[in-house]
Amino acid sequence: MAEPRKLTPAEEARLAQVRDQFKQKQAISNSLNSIKHRIGVYSGKGGVGKTTVTTNLALTLAKNGRKVAILDCDIDCPNVTRVLRISERPSSDNEGKMIPPQKHGVSVMSMGFFQENEDEAIIWRGPMIHNAINQFISKTNWGDIDYLICDLPPGTSDAPLTVMQTLNLDGFIVVSTPQELAALDAKRSINMIKKLNLKVFGVVENMTGGIFGKGAASEMAEELQLPVLSEISLLSEYSDSFEPVVYVNETSEKEFLKLMNNLDKITSDL
Repeated sequence: MAEPRKLTPAEEARLAQVRDQFKQKQAISNSLNSIKHRIGVYSGKGGVGKTTVTTNLALTLAKNGRKVAILDCDIDCPNVTRVLRISERPSSDNEGKMIPPQKHGVSVMSMGFFQENEDEAIIWRGPMIHNAINQFISKTNWGDIDYLICDLPPGTSDAPLTVMQTLNLDGFIVVSTPQELAALDAKRSINMIKKLNLKVFGVVENMTGGIFGKGAASEMAEELQLPVLSEISLLSEYSDSFEPVVYVNETSEKEFLKLMNNLDKITSDL
């Protein structure tokens, strides 16, 4: 009987790469086992308040007894640490996994913890972003979590696509402001999610009322037969307070409570 052919160096390298990928996927799967629901918060463009919605939703969930963590997936422009004003860096457990710091009862993991200078630009392509997200998931001790809220990069380019293909998310909340152009970009992002055969839970119309007007995002959601999960009013407390808006404004607290209740209803059917 002939001896098996020896693998070439290129074949050996490819086999080692496949083994490493399998181990990494297994580590990610094991890490995600303790997380009940994984939710993506996404927008078609920047500047619509996606990170503000992410953080205030997470805080509302935590205030109402849920165990919550935020994963800042916007690797090149991480903002969650600034919004929540967290300066503490992750610590390590006995197995060398990172323990995310907490603020207001919410655990947070972000690239912002590892920037020496927050003004520094992080210029990474898809494979590096993919690897960073994998590391954040597999090398973090999340504990038992009811909701992992993932703040995605905006737009329909390589960065959000990489995150969507890396994380096994239950579904997405799409954030838009009431302007027509913002709603158009949100519609594009929704179509991207659908092309990937992923779920869109609904739309949040953020910064509604005042100078931005009202209704364009809600009309877009109705056109696409998606629910409006909440309308978040444009209030001065967004800029005038160092505390999250759900802690300082009763109107905002009610609006985010509505978002939380709608999210609870959707995830209870999963």
